[in-house]
Order: sequence, then structure tokens, then C-alpha cells
Amino acid sequence: MEKNCYPFENEPLPYSFDALEPFIDEKTMYLHHNRHLQTYINNLNTALKKNCFLQNMSLTQILRRSSIIPNNQRAEIMNNAGGVFNHRFFFNMMSPSSIKTPFGNLEKAILACFNSFEQFKEKFSAAAMSVFGSGYAWLVLDKGRLRIITTANQNTPLQLGVAPLLCIDVWEHAYYLKHYNMRADYIKDWFDVVDWNKAEALYNTYRNIKN
Repeated sequence: MEKNCYPFENEPLPYSFDALEPFIDEKTMYLHHNRHLQTYINNLNTALKKNCFLQNMSLTQILRRSSIIPNNQRAEIMNNAGGVFNHRFFFNMMSPSSIKTPFGNLEKAILACFNSFEQFKEKFSAAAMSVFGSGYAWLVLDKGRLRIITTANQNTPLQLGVAPLLCIDVWEHAYYLKHYNMRADYIKDWFDVVDWNKAEALYNTYRNIKN
């Protein structure tokens, strides 16, 4: 289980580095997890070392209460806390045993909102392609309704008051070693490793919470 407050630690992936091949390659997963995520964790811990009043807070608490962070440190802490949250979410929402399509209550919600799974994939892929530079595309639950949104850099849906269900990291380091500059090919491959079991569980948790 990941340590949920300072000092944050980089726990192992829930699968091996090569488990998502051929869709996402081993070297990318290793560098993404052990280098990029670790850097955000190190930077966040360094920043929190100087802010004792934040050390007992979880990532989600920090991200939702940015107003209590001193102005001169807010950007540093929020950028790195967001980097940790977003990467953990991204890694944990993939699986080598993906069932490829949603099911249950989330499937019903996707069909109601987007008419078909294929139309959802088209709109989600278009959102991921639309991110200029670095960021993420998300499927979120907003006041009981599904939405597709994008966030820049390491901003998170938590700062918008919506519940994240799924995300794809479209920073170039997430795909460049295998897919080069072909982001569309990476997005297509990512759909083959989405963990719809976890997305369904998140949806069933959040749909019963009143916003």
C-alpha cells in the first residue's frame, strides 16, 4: 500500500515493467515510473520538509486545499503533488489483463452519455490529441454526469471539484521511445490496457456521493 502522507514513497507498479507490451514498452514504463515519478516524489518531499503543517495531509487533501499553501511555495508544491497523483492514477488504471471494454454501471453511463463505446473512444482520443504540449485527458464524474476533460502539465481534476475515473498521460515521455511523435498510435494502444474493472469500481463509489 502506498504511503499516503509525507514522506511519500514510490511503491512498485501493480504489474511488471514489461507486462503491458506490446502496447507500452518495458523501457518506457521503467523510466516513467522509476525516474519521472520518483523525481516528483523527491521534489514534493523536499518542499514538504519545510512545511510541517502539510506533512500529515494526503495528496488529495493537499491538492484540494491549495489556498492554505504559502503563495511563494504554492506552485512548487501543487506541481509536484499533481505529478505524483496523476502518475499514480495513470499507472494504476492500466492492466495487462484488460477486458478491453467497460461493463456494468459505467458501461450504461457511457452509452447514455456518448451513445456508444466507439463514440466515447473517438471523443476521448480527440481530447487526448487536443492537449497542446504536455498534460492529460480524463474521464470524470461531475455532479452525476460523465465528462471528458483535459488538464495541462500536472494539474488535476481534483482542483476542479470532479471525480477522476480514467486518464491517459500524453506527456511525450509517456510514449516517445516506442511511438516517437505518433501520439494517435499511443492513444490507440493505450485503450488495449485500460483497467475497466478499476474504472467500474471508482464509478460505483463516486456515483453514490452527492457533489
